Amino acid sequence: MRHDLASFMPAPKSVGRGLGKAPSPQHAFPSTSIPGMAFALLTSVPPVFGLYTSFFPVLIYSLLGTGRHLSTGTFAILSLMTGSAVERLVPEPLVGNLSGIEREQLEAQRIGVAAAMAFGSGALMLGMFALQLGVLSTFLSEPVVKALTSGAALHVLVSQLPSLLGLSLPRQIGCFSLFKTLAGVLTALPRSSPAELTISALSLALLVPVKELNVRFRDRLPTPIPGEVVMVLLASVLCFTSSLDTRYNVQIVGLLPGGLPQPLLPNLAELPRILADSLPIALVTFAVSASLASIYADKYSYTIDSNQELLAHGASNLISSLFSCFPNSATLATTSLLVDAGGKTQLAGLFSCIVVLSVLLWLGPFFYYLPKAVLACINISSMRQLFFQMQELPQLWRISRMDFLLQVPGLCILSYPTPLYFGTRGQFRRSLEWHLGLGEGGTREASGRSEGTLTSKPDGPTVAAAEPVRVVVLDFSGVTFADAAGAREVVQVRERLASRCRDARIRLLLAQCNASVLGTLTQAGLLDRVTPDQLFVSVQDAAAHALGSLSTRSRSREVPGCSQ
Repeated sequence: MRHDLASFMPAPKSVGRGLGKAPSPQHAFPSTSIPGMAFALLTSVPPVFGLYTSFFPVLIYSLLGTGRHLSTGTFAILSLMTGSAVERLVPEPLVGNLSGIEREQLEAQRIGVAAAMAFGSGALMLGMFALQLGVLSTFLSEPVVKALTSGAALHVLVSQLPSLLGLSLPRQIGCFSLFKTLAGVLTALPRSSPAELTISALSLALLVPVKELNVRFRDRLPTPIPGEVVMVLLASVLCFTSSLDTRYNVQIVGLLPGGLPQPLLPNLAELPRILADSLPIALVTFAVSASLASIYADKYSYTIDSNQELLAHGASNLISSLFSCFPNSATLATTSLLVDAGGKTQLAGLFSCIVVLSVLLWLGPFFYYLPKAVLACINISSMRQLFFQMQELPQLWRISRMDFLLQVPGLCILSYPTPLYFGTRGQFRRSLEWHLGLGEGGTREASGRSEGTLTSKPDGPTVAAAEPVRVVVLDFSGVTFADAAGAREVVQVRERLASRCRDARIRLLLAQCNASVLGTLTQAGLLDRVTPDQLFVSVQDAAAHALGSLSTRSRSREVPGCSQ
């Protein structure tokens, strides 16, 4: 499959602006290096392997992926899934304190299992690419993906409680692990470390408000406040000057090995044991990555190739496993941060690779005294978006789509008499853009039809369309069902086409929308963007209004722009 690398590069006329929009170090540093080390703790491997996973997969996806705004690397949900498998396959010995050599052997075994899981999940995604199973992304419901990620965020929060409180508890695995962990934390609460509890409280007291300020004042701040960087510096300095690691037994990151790891083929003998865990990891990787890529592709009006995404993420996991990386995917928080910082192509990913590489080569010693409790707090604060997703649960409902039925001189009536939901929203958008001649392919002549095509409704007269479309009536009489994803698609299509409609002098009207669908559209925010004179009870009323408007325009020779 051909992969157009040129489409990921800034246009020549905007090179200067593109370079000016490159994410600055204060954006890339906290969005890549620090979460990478934090998520390594979820995976039950040393922090430096989180840095490796923040470098190699990003580099590979930048060359193969079709999501221009997507940031890849460590992801909390995958790290938690991988860590559960690692703890089950390589459990902590019942013997209390391990010697240095025993600790190194245990870590080596866990790293081998984590890398084997990345190899296995990558191989499975490459197999899905060979079978062209990218079409499965059509059936990835946005509500289902959000429910998955929100539930996983709750698991991440609970799994980090022992680190926040300074408790040494074994990770619970299997059914009801969430409740088992909560019970263990409550039982061991009297043994909490006051020093680590204080560090955690102060860290959250800084990180959470800073995250909120960055979101609320995104348009006013020239650059997001680097709360993670400030917290890491303060905590490291405090731990070093106060000797918290020796006086109060605060767990610290310790020495990060410098340089890049040597390529090493994962232990293939582990594959039969980890296959059952690799399959759900591969599916979650594809589901989350494809959904996130689609969201930004819809927002910025370009398309992604779901099969190419399977190839990109499969190769990213398989190749990076040779460098001791654990499973990786697209990441919600870093993608949002890099987009806010001005990243528009995968050049932003390459820039973040340079930042991580500098940490691996030169800046690693500065993290020696960083308390692990701070990394746990960063894990929790990075879940902010996932927790707030739960507020959208009551919004999940219905709509419909459209096909070309009738076109009269200057008037086009579009009807799409089937449900509009997560699986058909892309077709709805493409169909509308094609009929209006506003798609990426240009006008309809470029797609193989002319403006003068004869069209008719099944029970209507035949009319010749002799002039360009000036008014479009969206007939929603056949729309009997719509979910939240479909409703948002209608609103987003309305926003995206607004400027192009103005340029093409097209006015959009909505007709015969049933109460259920109209209620869903209202909840999705459509009525915030259209005026009452654009809504009609029946198609006939909308057509009569449109024809009267066209007649008035013809007499006055005025052609107003698309109504807002």
